[in-house]
Amino acid sequence: MKRIVFMGTPDFAVPILRTLINSPYEVVLAVTQPDRPKGRKRVLSPPPVKLEAEKHHIPVFQPEKLKDNYEEILTYRPDLIITAAYGQLLPNALLTAPPYGCINVHASLLPELRGGAPIHYAIMEGKKETGITIMYMVEKLDAGDMLTQQKVSIDAHDHVGSLHDKLANAGSKLLEETLPKLFVGELKAMKQNHDQATFAANIKREQEEIDWNKPSHVIYNHVRGLHPWPVAYTTLQDKPMKIWWGEPIDKVYDGQPGEVVEKPDNCAFIVVCGDKKGFRITEIQPAGKKRMKVKDYLQGNPNRIQIGQVMGE
Repeated sequence: MKRIVFMGTPDFAVPILRTLINSPYEVVLAVTQPDRPKGRKRVLSPPPVKLEAEKHHIPVFQPEKLKDNYEEILTYRPDLIITAAYGQLLPNALLTAPPYGCINVHASLLPELRGGAPIHYAIMEGKKETGITIMYMVEKLDAGDMLTQQKVSIDAHDHVGSLHDKLANAGSKLLEETLPKLFVGELKAMKQNHDQATFAANIKREQEEIDWNKPSHVIYNHVRGLHPWPVAYTTLQDKPMKIWWGEPIDKVYDGQPGEVVEKPDNCAFIVVCGDKKGFRITEIQPAGKKRMKVKDYLQGNPNRIQIGQVMGE
């Protein structure tokens, strides 16, 4: 029975780990990031992969810096190391140790969108499709030779949450199909065209802010490309306001970018975008408040958002 070490951290990796647990191979170790503080109360919380591994009595290893603390992994004598959204680069000593190498389940059609946030960027860039790539790992980020790929469509109403689930399921199925062929030598690895590589670095705080000078469809991609995490935001009267959801409307308005021009039935408010079309906001989180529907917010604060106010100033 082939011995597998699995390395992953967030929810994306959990269905892939489950597939391995239910496979004819033995998951001998799960490697994941250390427990981190979460929420407003900063409660120390284990990553999802740790919780899943412990359910199945799989040993868990959580090094703070893998490059300085990887020897324990080698004691498990893996035939193959599989990673999925682990969050750290593997040192060469790990990459060269398993007889079948190290492979990664990556959420894009490489060489596009290498890096830690490929799902966010696929939506923010307005792509109609993305996918899963399973490839050999090398010391350079997401640059290894590719084994298999599977395309996944991006629908007009997809957001990071829904596309995340599509890709996690697709990754699980593609890995299930790939491993038997890998172990019997039926796969021929394909080199990436590095000249075509694009990158999807982890989202920074300044990238989350909405630029109302952009066209309405670009703002829509921005909002859904950050939903439900980390969430786009704007400002109103110098206070931040998260924009959980909204959609473009095909109507032209007078007014400057960011200006509130309508509050239809007090169920939403419409903001002018750079192309003079409107963006209808339906779900927000004002500073210091919880996520809520605009309808509920305006019932309790009818004058807090007024026509003529400009967001993002």
